[in-house]
Amino acid sequence: MMENWSIAYWHWLAAGLVLIALEMLVPGFYLLFLGIAALGTGVVVWLLPLSALWQFSLFALLSIITVVLGRRWYSRQNADTSSGLNRRSAQLVGRKVVLAEAIVNGRGKVNIDDTLWTARGDDLPAGQKVEIVGVSGTEVEVRAL
Repeated sequence: MMENWSIAYWHWLAAGLVLIALEMLVPGFYLLFLGIAALGTGVVVWLLPLSALWQFSLFALLSIITVVLGRRWYSRQNADTSSGLNRRSAQLVGRKVVLAEAIVNGRGKVNIDDTLWTARGDDLPAGQKVEIVGVSGTEVEVRAL
């Protein structure tokens, strides 16, 4: 049945452009990769006339290749997790601050920017300069400098 179908190279090129254009309307990158595969199929069909069955097979193969390679590339581009955008407390480790209240029995207060945090560590007097060495929830672990 598919042997009677006639698909020209420009059908694939048009489909590729439509898929790439649709990529702007939907989240994710899959339509982009499918559009690239359709464009690639169009170029191959332009160079080598193929039957519809071979065209769809080529499109399927190119789709798999472009999706796998594209996701691998995309994951490498977005692998940077050092920003700490959603982990503000992780950015506190290493900061040097001054104790606002003495640490007594392992607990005290430290002023970080405009917020008073509970501090854990060895007993130290108020005004002591400390370094934040860890964060657990809303408590910071400190050590004397």
